[in-house]
Amino acid sequence: MRLSLGTVCSILDESRQRQKLRVSLIAPGGSFSHGQEVTAINYCALAPTLKIGDWALLNMTALDLDLGTGGLAFVIPTEEMEQDLKQGHIMKLRYTPLQREVLALDEQDSPYHAIMEQAHSLDGLPVVCCALASQVPLVAAAIKTKQPQARIVLCMTDEASLMFAFSDSFQAARDTGLIDEAISCGQALGGSLEAITLHSGLLAARHVLGADACIVSIGPGTPGSATPYGHGGIAQGEAINAVAALEGLPIAALRLSFAETRKRHHGVSHHSIIALGRICLARACIPVPGDLTPEQKAEVFKTLADAGLPERHDIVELPPNASGFDLRGLKVTTMGRTQEDDPVFYSASFAAGMLAASIISQRS
Repeated sequence: MRLSLGTVCSILDESRQRQKLRVSLIAPGGSFSHGQEVTAINYCALAPTLKIGDWALLNMTALDLDLGTGGLAFVIPTEEMEQDLKQGHIMKLRYTPLQREVLALDEQDSPYHAIMEQAHSLDGLPVVCCALASQVPLVAAAIKTKQPQARIVLCMTDEASLMFAFSDSFQAARDTGLIDEAISCGQALGGSLEAITLHSGLLAARHVLGADACIVSIGPGTPGSATPYGHGGIAQGEAINAVAALEGLPIAALRLSFAETRKRHHGVSHHSIIALGRICLARACIPVPGDLTPEQKAEVFKTLADAGLPERHDIVELPPNASGFDLRGLKVTTMGRTQEDDPVFYSASFAAGMLAASIISQRS
């Protein structure tokens, strides 16, 4: 861990969940120098809010490693926070110096405990299992465009960033109503509700929050190692297993791109192939967008066939959507690429939402 001390020189952005600060270093470490300014995140769930001129102790590790997603400094709490009287007895960020208690929806003191005691099934609820966080607003936009009254709940898992407030797109999707509620599951923290596991989060989406559809995703900052199993995409397969175990209908959003220069992610990403071909043990629906070129379509179906996925899953080719989807002003990028840069990635994510919307229509 690389630590530095600085003073807050400006507040770039502030909400009830986090502050984005500019901090001038006065006791730098690693590759940084005195007086250099860095951008830092202060999570209001972990530390008191800071004012201009306040000292800030920073974790500089991600910056020092020159990471992409997550390449920020993070404020380390140095003062005791005033405790929320509604806090419960479930620890998140367990057994770390930052562990804190939350009132989990499943624990005995929760107002939802009686509901959760009786919740065993998703009753066929369509659940889109994403491979990347950037797919979430795209999936939600497609559902809301086709089914404007649909109630969508996001279940955020803990295989990438842990703080819900770290994701600008998750917060914006909730603020604009693309998603109606968010549940942070496992060690993830900061959603509308907290769940001990993904399974209880999914059941709460259905039985507590009345979801018509659910989206499951890791947060930003998915790790990768260019090895078959050392990546955050594994979480998609595990999510499909959880949905199937609870009698939901899992829909897998393909990670698909023809703008990617990395061979392992060009066309159908190896993350999707491993998650759908080796990790998930249940049958899922895999939507393929209908606006691929003939060459792209041939490559996608060949890759899926070579991995044996048509035997294990239901491959569904969706028609093109000529009218587009309403993102409600959100500017979504993936790996720094816009929809114009990488249209197929967006089409694959929209296709997953279209399929979920059609299932909502059939169920209503």
